[in-house]
Amino acid sequence: MTDLRLAPIAERADPPATLPPLTAGGLSWRPATAADAADLLALRNAVAVADDAPYRETEAEVADLFAASWRDFSTDSLLGYDEANVLRAYALADTRPGDTGTVRAFLWGAVHPERRGEGIGREVLAWLVGRGRQLLAASGKDVPARLVTYAEDDAPGSQHRMFEHAGFEARRFYSDLRRDLEVSVPDIRLGEGLRLVPWSPELDEPTRLAHNDAFRDHWGSEPQDTETWTSGRSEFAPAWSGLVLDTAPDVERLLGADDTDAETAASLRAGAPLVVGYQLASRYDSDFDVRGYRFGYTDALGVRRAYRGRRIAPALLSAAMRAFAADGMRYAVLDVDTANPTGAAGLYASLGYEKVSGSRMYSIEL
Repeated sequence: MTDLRLAPIAERADPPATLPPLTAGGLSWRPATAADAADLLALRNAVAVADDAPYRETEAEVADLFAASWRDFSTDSLLGYDEANVLRAYALADTRPGDTGTVRAFLWGAVHPERRGEGIGREVLAWLVGRGRQLLAASGKDVPARLVTYAEDDAPGSQHRMFEHAGFEARRFYSDLRRDLEVSVPDIRLGEGLRLVPWSPELDEPTRLAHNDAFRDHWGSEPQDTETWTSGRSEFAPAWSGLVLDTAPDVERLLGADDTDAETAASLRAGAPLVVGYQLASRYDSDFDVRGYRFGYTDALGVRRAYRGRRIAPALLSAAMRAFAADGMRYAVLDVDTANPTGAAGLYASLGYEKVSGSRMYSIEL
């Protein structure tokens, strides 16, 4: 619902008529294309090495960026090359078509460690903020708006200062957690009518509906359409992913509930399977050497709001831990919003997860 106290998004976003020039460092700038995936990968990983980030990307992960139809790289990206035609900096502004409660512009960018201190990063960020404001204004969605970027907690202090100087504020904090799989994993039984099954393609759409329901009350979450839900899965591990089904749902009660969303209601009327919880995992082999151990990663975990309190999440996590361990992983790893409203941090602690590192979200609220 539109907040009548808000000015129109076209005014609040305050989009610049023209974007600021990028002149620092004498780089040559042009929009990115899919053919630049290898260059972009080399740059992003060079930054990750210099900043001691706990990850390294693969070319498939970078190629995923270009596969999404909603991204327009011709207008929303820039690559900065030096005289030797080596990529030294990049910028990418990204909006999501399904945003309804808050329209967001995600701002991504980096400068090669060898070219820091020349003012390139400040100009990249200024360009990103300007382009982000233009995208928000062009959305036509008169709802709250947000410019978003992220940083590891232990990233160089200059990065945090640059964001703060540009008007960003650290608003959300995330903990990277791990759980030793050499410690016994609890056997958690589900209640009557609930059945844990492997992820399968035919259950992916019911899982998307479960996700949108599970995250409706999470700060910063917006509904995902089919394309955004299925994008970015180059490292997805179906064999490590599980779902919980209600095999005999009370359809009449669910259809009569005020908070059953329209898509779920249509699915129930059509007799589709009802996914009530899910754990989707990925295998990031390129990170094993960086972290110094093999691990399975839980990318997404959620339980439908009407099914909370029935031990569904612990059952899914325990099943994932057993799957990880069976494939020779030493740890189970995941990331959690420290202000998660469902008490997730307490759940993870009860299952033996411990904090390893952290990151934060910076934003400008409009």
